[in-house]
Amino acid sequence: MSLDGTTEAPHFERVAFKVARIYATLAPDGLTANLKLSRDEQEFKCMMAPEAFRPVPNAWGQQGWTTVTLAALNPVELQAALELAWQHALPRKRARRQAT
Repeated sequence: MSLDGTTEAPHFERVAFKVARIYATLAPDGLTANLKLSRDEQEFKCMMAPEAFRPVPNAWGQQGWTTVTLAALNPVELQAALELAWQHALPRKRARRQAT
């Protein structure tokens, strides 16, 4: 919720975090979250830390949605992954300004 513009809303059995679009959902047990990454980011994260990151096992995973095992990341790593997903969910104009 500390990422600028983030709101929280129910999303099926999960809690969703979004700005213009959903960028993260938290599982009801609080043990995992799904983050929206680019396919390249997803592939890299899964390769570098397979104990922490894995593609969601369906068509959503093919779109970059990635399951994160929260206990496998330290707070700095989790914050970096969340900020990456948040960047993808920003309104298009704002995302361009953030990149510069």
